[in-house]
Amino acid sequence: MPGTRKLGRPSDQRRAMLRGMVTLLLENGQVETTLTRAKEVRSIAEKMITLGKKNTLASRRQALAYITKESVVTKVFTEYAALYAERNGGYTQIFKLGARRGDGAETAIVRMVDYVKVEADEKASKKAKKVEEPAADAE
Repeated sequence: MPGTRKLGRPSDQRRAMLRGMVTLLLENGQVETTLTRAKEVRSIAEKMITLGKKNTLASRRQALAYITKESVVTKVFTEYAALYAERNGGYTQIFKLGARRGDGAETAIVRMVDYVKVEADEKASKKAKKVEEPAADAE
């Protein structure tokens, strides 16, 4: 049952940690953490995307109350809502990585399904343009 794991922290610290991890996941498309935290983050992130698909003022305010960055909320309501419009849940994937070297905790990556980072593509195209410009000046 999601939301019932204590994760070895007091409730206020646990809520703050999960809010931060959900924000990071929605901002970057993936996050690496322990398996139990990954399962909690997945549950909350999917609820945030479902709010984004509703696209009402009330759902936007609910998302703003949980997600710590306004730009991430905008991303959820524009990019993720459009990307997962035809999908009824299952917006995230969890990939198990194995035991962590220091304490043996099982680690995992939580990743958004079918999400391609737009920023990475823009940076690559900008670098390609910068490389082409000096060559054009040399001619």
